[in-house]
Order: sequence, then structure tokens, then C-alpha cells
Amino acid sequence: MCGFAGFFDAEESLNEEKYLWMALARRMAQRIAHRGPDGKGAHVSAHCALAHVRLAVMDPKNGAQPMTCMDGPFKVTIAYNGEIYNADELRAELSGHGYSFEAGCDTEVVLKSYLCFGPACVEKLNGIFAFAVDDTRNERVFLCRDRFGVKPLFYTFSGSRLVFASEIKALFEYPGVRPLLGRTGICEIFGLGPARTPGCGVFENIREILPGHAAVFSRDGFSEYPYFRLEARPFTDDYDTAVQKVRALLEDIVSRQLVSDVPLCTFLSGGLDSSAVTAIAATQCRDRGLPLHTYSFEYQENARYFALSDYQPDRDAPWAEKVGALLKTEHHTLLCDNDRLADLLTDAVIARDLPGMADIDASLLYFCRTVKKQHTVAVCGECADEIFAGYPWFFRRHPAGLFPWSPDLSKRVRLLRPDVAAEAQIEDYVRERYRETVDAVPVLRGESAENRRFRVMTFLNLYWFMAALLERKDRCSMYSGLEVRVPYADHRLVSYVFNTPTEIRAPQGVAKGLLRDACRGLLPDEILLRKKNPYPKTHSPRYEQVIRERLNDVLRDPEQPIHRLLSKEASHDLLQARFDYGKPWFGQLMAGPQLMAYLLQVNIWMNRYKIKVVL
Repeated sequence: MCGFAGFFDAEESLNEEKYLWMALARRMAQRIAHRGPDGKGAHVSAHCALAHVRLAVMDPKNGAQPMTCMDGPFKVTIAYNGEIYNADELRAELSGHGYSFEAGCDTEVVLKSYLCFGPACVEKLNGIFAFAVDDTRNERVFLCRDRFGVKPLFYTFSGSRLVFASEIKALFEYPGVRPLLGRTGICEIFGLGPARTPGCGVFENIREILPGHAAVFSRDGFSEYPYFRLEARPFTDDYDTAVQKVRALLEDIVSRQLVSDVPLCTFLSGGLDSSAVTAIAATQCRDRGLPLHTYSFEYQENARYFALSDYQPDRDAPWAEKVGALLKTEHHTLLCDNDRLADLLTDAVIARDLPGMADIDASLLYFCRTVKKQHTVAVCGECADEIFAGYPWFFRRHPAGLFPWSPDLSKRVRLLRPDVAAEAQIEDYVRERYRETVDAVPVLRGESAENRRFRVMTFLNLYWFMAALLERKDRCSMYSGLEVRVPYADHRLVSYVFNTPTEIRAPQGVAKGLLRDACRGLLPDEILLRKKNPYPKTHSPRYEQVIRERLNDVLRDPEQPIHRLLSKEASHDLLQARFDYGKPWFGQLMAGPQLMAYLLQVNIWMNRYKIKVVL
């Protein structure tokens, strides 16, 4: 994994002040140096500047970037971030076309795939990736992002130049690119946050290459287009066949994602999703004579203060230890104290360039930093709930026109000053984003109403909720110099399960029933049938006390920037726990304490990024 930044000017030449432009590209990449602590490099051609920071996972001794190949008299140069899980197959195919290879890294495979197949090469890639290619043959830059947006790629225009980077913070290093917050950004932060509209960079004039999209910029202009879309197809398999196919796909996917030349581990909560991935990984590691380290996460005082609820039926830690012992892994339970959790809210904002999932982000950042001390790559169980229908909102009705993980906009609107709320019109904005998404759902003629509803719910979860979780995972892990892989987000598995009817995916109404049956033989029934437990949060009153005190300090200071947006009355009611305090406002766990922490993050964000509100 890595990070990159650069810019492209289709009209003016960069040759005259080449070293000035190279220095600028290097400064941009330095803003995201956390993504690549193992190496750095830069490249400038007549029209393009690229800079790269490298986290070495495959072939650490080689694979420096930007990487250049010659095509006759022309140079073609790539800056790449990701992992390609079918690199061996592509290497063999390209060898058949006459290409040779000097390194064992997948960067060279991607570059020579582009040389051989052009922009169509992305259709051949199985993995998580974002990359930019300076194609001097055609005087263009080619940008691309993986099918579900695991790896990020943002861009903006500055005059005639396209400016791009793995993270937003690098864009602000380019002269004239400023952190402006307009109506769209306010609606994103307060109406949709911590989720984000696909493609929207929240800041004014900042965009993101959409998942499954590529873009070309040349003298002919800028063009972004999809190379991958989920398709609605008739499902002809019976249940037993579906179980077998899901199992085979999972085993193939996990096997591919275990390839690494640096130490690798898994995240293990003791739930179905991570336990299944770990079970497959443990078997394959044993076959290779390698130990498998597993990590679970817990908070100080949670054993004392944990309270059962519909959303959290039990604690993860005992289950993770049980699964670790069963699979004979080298298991570690990492503990985070609550003051440290509060302190890390700032780093979590910087990692994401945006307010995020508050303590849920901060804890993941802490855990990733701790894991990084021993490992460079981790494999996790993220995304199974979105694909296999693991959330309660798959089975419950929710308010029409609103996202099921955030069904009440009233408390969000109430947070804003009346003048800001009137200008933003948050509810209209959110409902329009919902309608756009539903209108984009691929449908199957003659599909039953229930299967249609399930398909819509899956699509919403994949392109919104899963996207938010993947963003969180990438930024928190890469801020720590740790690569985290997500087997369930493999496009082959997602495409197959997306077309399963309700009675196949959730037989007898059992959430993730198809996945549970696909994992029989890997795990005992008590794990297979364990009720879903979301990513853990702290239950200690100490955390809430610290957050309340810090937010109170912010609200008492009239110079703090959040006062430009926040209602004094609403913030007072929140501090007094008179704000529908116990009901989640996002997802299943983000309730009162997390809302206070989120507002703290908004203020941190406005301060650190020196954001100008432009309404």
C-alpha cells in the first residue's frame, strides 16, 4: 500500500521549471507520508508531475515508484496504491504478449497491463487499487479506482491543471486549492455524516473518482466513466449450490489475500465474519508452516460497565479468545484507555481529513498503531453485513426516502443555527441523494416486491454504509502505516450474492443465513449462530465525562469556529442529556456520547484545516 499525488497540465509544459514542479509534487506527497514510510520518489514529464510514498508489501527491495517503462521513444509512468490479487495470472498473460518483468511487485504488472491493454486493463484487475498513469504517448493522464472504492483518489482543478492525490490534505499543498465549506459540505457533514455522498469531497470544488470508475484528462478535456457496475441477473442456482459457491469463493479470496512478503495477521472479533476469514487463514498458514497472529480490541473498564442491548448482545473479547484457542492462533487482546481514546479524536480527523465516526475511528487508529508494531498487513472481516444482509434494517421498515442507518433528520437539523439550517435545507439534500441512489439500482423485470426491496437495501448499503466503513478502515490503517485487506469486498463475491433472492441470502429470515451455512465445517455452531455484534464501543462513564467536559469548553469559547454553524440551544440540550440521548443517530452504536465527540471533531476539523464557510 502506498500514497501518491500529482498534477497534469494538458496545455502548458512543465519542462522549463521541472525541478520547481518536482519539489511541489514532493511536498504534496509529504503530506501523506504516513501512507508510505518505506520509500519515496518523484517524476516530471512535459505535462505531468507525480510523487509517491511507498509501504513495501511485495518485493520490498524492488518496486520503487513512480515506475517508468518505455514504449518505443515514449515514457509511460505509474504511481500506484494497492494490491492486485491476480498478479500471477496477469504476469503469465502478459508474458505471452512478449512482456518481461524485472521485479516481483504488482506495480510492474499494473503498468505493463496498461501498456498492453490501455485503459481497459482495469477490467482485468482483481484487487484494491488506485493509480495514475502519465501516458506521454497520448499526452494524457489516466486515473482509476477499484470497484468498491477501498483505495481513495481525490481531485480538483486549478486553472487548466488537474490536481490529484490519495488524500485530500495533499491537494491543499497545491497553490490556490483552499478548504472551503459551502452548502453541499454542510449538508454532507450534518445531514449525511459520517457517511459521504460517493464522489463528493465535501470541500468546495473537490471531488473523488467514483468506485469502479476511471478518468482521462487531456487536451480534449476531462472524462470520468464507469468500467464496473453491479448488474441485476436472474439467479438460477439452488440453495445448496449457492452455499458451495460462496464457500469456494471465500476460500479462493482469502488465499489470494494472504500473499505477502512482510508479516501478516488477522483482526478477530469472535463474530461470524472475522472468524470465518481467520479460520481459512489459519488452515492455510498451518499448511505453509507459518504461525497466524490474531488481534481483538477491548476498552478499559468495559468488563465492568458493559450493558446488554439489542445492538450489542454481548462482549467480543471472550468470544475472540475462544475462537483464537479453537483455531490455535497466537491471539492478542489490545486494550485502549478512555482518556487516550478522547485524545485520538484529533488524529482521527487528520487521518480522514473530515469528521468521522468519533471514538469508533479513534479506537481503530489506536489499534492499528499497536498492530503495526509487529505486522505490516492485516486481513479483516469488514463488509460481510452489507453483502449478506447482516443489519437489522434489512428486515425492518424504515422511513420512506431516508437512509435506514440515519432515519431521523430532525435532531441533525436542530443542531444547526436557524439561519444556517434555512440556507442548507438538509432534509431536501439528503432525500435527493437517497432518490438518486435508488434510481441507480439495477432491477430485474418480474422480480418480486420483497426481492426488489432487498436488492435496493443491498445497493444502498454497498454504496453508502460500506463505503463509509471502507474509508474509515483505509484512513485509520494507512495513517498508521498498516495495510488492511477486506476479502468480503471482492467483486466476484459481491456480484454473486447481490443477485441472490431473499430466501437464499436470508433463509427463514435468518440474517446472513447463506454465509453461516457456507462456513459450516470451518467453525462450531456457537460461532456460526452467534448474534451480530457491531464494532465495539466503550461503555465506561469516564469516556463520556471527558467528552462532555471538552465539548463544554469548546461551547463556552465564542472564538471556536463551530459557533458559525451550531445552535447554542441544541448544544446546551445535548450537554444536559436532553437530546434523544440514547437513540443512535448513525448506524447502531453512535448515540449521545458519539454525537458529542462528532461535534468535537467538527470543531477540530474547522480549526486544523482553517476552513472558510461560504454560504
